[in-house]
Amino acid sequence: KPDFYNWNKVKVRYCDGSSFTGDKEEVDPSTNVHYRGARVWQAVIEDLLAKGMNKAKNALISGCSAGGLTSILHCDRFHQLLPADANVKCLSDAGFFINVKDITGANHAEAFFNDVVATHGSAKNLPSSCTSKLPAGVCFFPQNEVQQIQTPLFILNAAYDSWQVRHILVPEGSDPEWRGCRDDITQCSTKQLETLQGFRDDFLAALGASASAGSRGLFVNSCFAHCQSETQDIWFAPASPALGDRRIADAVGDWFYSRSGFQKTDCPYPCDSTCYTN
Repeated sequence: KPDFYNWNKVKVRYCDGSSFTGDKEEVDPSTNVHYRGARVWQAVIEDLLAKGMNKAKNALISGCSAGGLTSILHCDRFHQLLPADANVKCLSDAGFFINVKDITGANHAEAFFNDVVATHGSAKNLPSSCTSKLPAGVCFFPQNEVQQIQTPLFILNAAYDSWQVRHILVPEGSDPEWRGCRDDITQCSTKQLETLQGFRDDFLAALGASASAGSRGLFVNSCFAHCQSETQDIWFAPASPALGDRRIADAVGDWFYSRSGFQKTDCPYPCDSTCYTN
């Protein structure tokens, strides 16, 4: 049978805009918005613990995109709230956002994350191992977080993450000549592909030593995609994306149940014929 087929699965609705790190007492007077995502996360987990999760033998916190970042930022915190003898691990899908300049040379992503952290009062909910050394805004980037995470973590990411290409590398309006390429990698010119290969290099460098931990799982394929765990067609179907002979679900299952480790990085685009584009 497939792994996880008979698990209790809970989907937490994402609503706060800061990967559940916001914690401000004051309410925005112009919008009546409450920046309290960290309190929402804590309340949801406490509710689940009271409903039986406090007896869990196995637990996996996962998410995609902002939820993937949540799984990184809250990984150790989640582990600490579960029973001491439980098998607890974390899966980040498309949540490894990297801090690189955009094609114009601007620090677009860093400025954006700085604004998120300032708006939501997130600093107090980011690991002090990072915020004691670096500005809180850059502690929102996983490359500055993952070295300190103690709980086993699996990073599932496309090396050419389509969201990051469209919002970090080539933000809207930065260069009209990129319009076709940023939506469809098959429309990229040779020069644009060189830039994307450079982005892949930067992505792998940002992953860096985080992959060397024995408990760390890694599935980095050369797809132009964002989020690869949420639909059955991509997660676990005959034609799902694969590295070697292992589909995503196989790799995560082997890692979670410690049947074998999994740390694989794909060769550069366009070598992978198993990709889904989204």
